[in-house]
Amino acid sequence: MKIQSVSNILKSNLKKNVQINGTNKIIQGGIGTNSLRCFSSITNDLKTKKMNMFTAINSAMHNVFEKDPKSILLGEDVAFGGVFRCSLDLRNKYGDKRVFNTPLCEQGIIGFAIGLAENGYTTIAEIQFGDYIFPAFDQIINDVAKFRYRSGSSFDVGKLTIRCTWGAVGHGGLYHSQSPEAFFAHAAGIKIIVPSDAYKAKGLLLSAIKDPNPCLFFEPKILYRASVNEVPIEQYELELGKADIVKEGSDLTIVTWGSLVHKMKNAADILLKKHKIDCEVIDLQTIVPWDIETVQKSVEKTGRLLITHEAQLTNGFGAEIAAKIQERCFYNLNSPIKRVCGYDTPFPHVYEPFYIPDEHKVIYEVKKMMKE
Repeated sequence: MKIQSVSNILKSNLKKNVQINGTNKIIQGGIGTNSLRCFSSITNDLKTKKMNMFTAINSAMHNVFEKDPKSILLGEDVAFGGVFRCSLDLRNKYGDKRVFNTPLCEQGIIGFAIGLAENGYTTIAEIQFGDYIFPAFDQIINDVAKFRYRSGSSFDVGKLTIRCTWGAVGHGGLYHSQSPEAFFAHAAGIKIIVPSDAYKAKGLLLSAIKDPNPCLFFEPKILYRASVNEVPIEQYELELGKADIVKEGSDLTIVTWGSLVHKMKNAADILLKKHKIDCEVIDLQTIVPWDIETVQKSVEKTGRLLITHEAQLTNGFGAEIAAKIQERCFYNLNSPIKRVCGYDTPFPHVYEPFYIPDEHKVIYEVKKMMKE
C-alpha cells in the first residue's frame, strides 16, 4: 500500500492478513496483537529458536538475501558484521557486490542508496548511530520522502529501508544516545518503525523491507543483546501502523515505544500490585503512521493518558499523540494528558541514567493523575 491520506492508512480491522513464507495467514487481533503469544497457532508450524534482537535482525536480512538476488546492504563496517554484529556472515555468504562498506559519510550512504532503490534494488542502508544520521537529513527529507510525489508517482524509492541504531544505553553521552524519530516524523512520505523486542524486530523489519514506501527502521541498541525471544527462523511479517497492547488495563493508558516498553510494563505491574491502579500499556511500534484508533479506543475506556519517550519533552512525538487524542477524546478525559520524557537538554554522560524516563518517574506521575 502506497502512502495515502492518514485516514486511509489507519483504517484497520482486528482481523488482518499476516504473511508467512509468502502465504497469507489471518489472525484475530486483540491483546498483544503483534506479540508471540497471539501468533502461537501460526508460529508453531514454523521452526523457531531463541534469538536476541541483533540476531533476529541478522536473520531477517539473511531471509531477504536468500530470496531476493537484487537485495543490497551498504554502510560503515557492514562487511565484517557491523559494530553491533547485525550483518554477520552476510558478505561471506552473498559476496562483496551485495554487502559492502562505505566511507564515513552518511550523506553519501543515503545518496548512493537512493540511486540503487530508484533502479529497482532492494536496498538496506545502515547508519551506525542515530546521532550521526543528521548529515543525511537533506537526502532523507528532500529526496527519499519526496521522490514519489515530485514525479507524480512515475518513480520512487520504495525499495529503500534505512536501518539505524536508536536510543540510550546509560552512558553514551552526547553523540551515542539520541532518539531522533520526531525530526523525521514531520516529513510526509516515509514510514518510521521502532521495535521493542527480538520477535517484533524481525517481523517489522521484514515488513519494512517489503513495504512499497521508504522506511526508517530505528533499532534500540540497548536491546540488541537484552531482548531474547523465540523467533521463527523463516520469514514472517508484522503489520506496520498497528500498535500492540502489551498489557490490558482499565484505569489509565500508557503509550510508549522502543526500550521503554519493558520499563512501562514493569511500572504497570508495580502500580497494580502495590497501588491497585490498573494501567493499559501500548507499544506503538510504528511512529509513522501511528495507530490512532487503538490509542483512542484505550483512552475512551480508561479516561487517562500518559505518554513517555526517551527523546526531549518539547516538540517530541508525544506532543503529536497528545494533541490528536485531546481532539478525539476530550470528553472522555478524567485528567490532563501527561508526558514523561527526556529533559530539554543534550544527553548528559554521567547523569544519563537520570535523564531517561523510568518506572519511578512514571509511577509518581500516574499516582498524581489518579487523584485529579
